[in-house]
Amino acid sequence: MKSFGGPVLFLDRSDINTDEIIPAKYLTTVSKEDLKPHLLEDLKLPGFDRFSPDVKAARVIVTRANFGCGSSREHAPWALEVNNVAAVIAESFARIFRQNMFNCGMLAIALPKDEIDSLFEFKDEPILCSINLEKGQLSFSSPRASHESKFDLAEFDKALVHSGGWVEFADQRY
Repeated sequence: MKSFGGPVLFLDRSDINTDEIIPAKYLTTVSKEDLKPHLLEDLKLPGFDRFSPDVKAARVIVTRANFGCGSSREHAPWALEVNNVAAVIAESFARIFRQNMFNCGMLAIALPKDEIDSLFEFKDEPILCSINLEKGQLSFSSPRASHESKFDLAEFDKALVHSGGWVEFADQRY
């Protein structure tokens, strides 16, 4: 199972699509590692600099609704994974992107809009997230405050995460 939690990167926009997560021109690469330098290369977001130390340090992304919309490619979760981002927290996800995250042993956690809005109050300061998968609990801490949220995952999605992804899950059971 992957390690979850760490510094948070806030992406304050809905409908961030898979082409913005990893541009289509890199889909012919032969390794996940080749995707690493191109994460969020085409993301259009005021003030966003993909070369900032905050982006490189991020282990958790907090964003708005419909994250991962667009094509159904697995490359988007792979690009996150190879950059050590193992969890995305959003109001909602595109269905196939969400399942691809779990298939890769990663977390796609949906929270209500008001919870996401509360988290965005801290977007301009360093914030850490701790994730307790068993208790379904998120803990956020910043220099000035803390916030806790509960989340639910289907048992099958938890099993995929515990196994490290779909391939490992199947290897252990079939």
